[in-house]
Amino acid sequence: MNGQVSFYRGRKLCTFLSPTKIIIGEGSASEIGKEARALGGRKVLIVTDQGVVRSGILDSVLESLRKEKLKTKVFDEVEPEPPARIVDKCAEVVRKEKFNLVIGVGGGSSLDVAKGVSILATNKGVVLDYVGVDTVPKPGLPKILVPTTAGTGSEVTRVFVITDEQENTKKVVYTNFNIANVAILDPLLTLSLPQSVTADTGVDALVHAIEAYVSVNSTPFSDMLALHAISLISENLPKAYAKGSDLEARYNMLLAATVAGLAFTSGGLGAVHGLAYVLGTEYHMSHGRSNAIMLPHVMRYNLIGNYRKYANIAEAMGEVVEGLSIAEQAELSVEAVKKLLTAVGISYKLSDYGIPRSDLPKLVEGGMKQARLFVPNPRDLTEEDVRKIYEGAF
Repeated sequence: MNGQVSFYRGRKLCTFLSPTKIIIGEGSASEIGKEARALGGRKVLIVTDQGVVRSGILDSVLESLRKEKLKTKVFDEVEPEPPARIVDKCAEVVRKEKFNLVIGVGGGSSLDVAKGVSILATNKGVVLDYVGVDTVPKPGLPKILVPTTAGTGSEVTRVFVITDEQENTKKVVYTNFNIANVAILDPLLTLSLPQSVTADTGVDALVHAIEAYVSVNSTPFSDMLALHAISLISENLPKAYAKGSDLEARYNMLLAATVAGLAFTSGGLGAVHGLAYVLGTEYHMSHGRSNAIMLPHVMRYNLIGNYRKYANIAEAMGEVVEGLSIAEQAELSVEAVKKLLTAVGISYKLSDYGIPRSDLPKLVEGGMKQARLFVPNPRDLTEEDVRKIYEGAF
């Protein structure tokens, strides 16, 4: 990357976290039974949603568990942007029926619920009791996480996100106890994704990679992983969107989403997520679509915070940067993102989603509730800055 990449961090202490085991490959879902048995599983709860059940994706998972003669039950009540009550309800099932292993199968919502259920199986109270950083006292049940979308990276992160319906906002639980014992990445499980979900989840992974890369908390690990994920997504998301049966593109997108998840577990996220959350809670947009809308606008605001890294992003996305100033190279990263969004049918204008300009105060108020995510952002934000970013997004 322009001969300018350096991973030197001086005396900064850096930590890298990941699951004990990650298995990737076509048909790897058939290994779930063996992995569950190896973790001491006897009675297994599968956490998923009704869409996954109807798609037939669970068939290979259940067959693998049957081969190992493990008792299984399916909880399929997960909702998008999962409310805290769903985690609490599923946890009651685990406690009452004494399951000793949890398997999450699905998109980020199902994986996040599985993490929460694992925690509540061994810790008292309700899930909202543990919102914050390292508030969980005891490890949860062993868990295997199996993504069916290439987006959230939840299968490898130490966080899960839930919706507090009373306050109408997202809440996050950060703990190392969220890290999966095993993550299984089977691209065959992603082949049936609709175009719109392929696009939304793919851009979600891109946001994770970009925010981790430019974060002030970035590490040598997150830098290497994030930049590779950006490159993989730029090349493969249009292919997966254009031809859903392209197994190589699906494989690469699943890999990229996981790598991006590893990157932000190490390096953190930023203002894109902070300003996107309100779009999910107020207008019921998917997490990926919310992130996609805000990405180019926050990137343009952030450019002066780290011209070099944004220039590297532009190059990783295939832009020609030779002969340009560092600021011009950085600007190309925003243009590259806009071109990718257009290619996969995603508008980055709030007005295209029926959101009126009169809602601007509500957007600003909701965005400011997530100010914790402004801390690792490469450029500081005031309330007026937030207002200007949303105005630009119209």
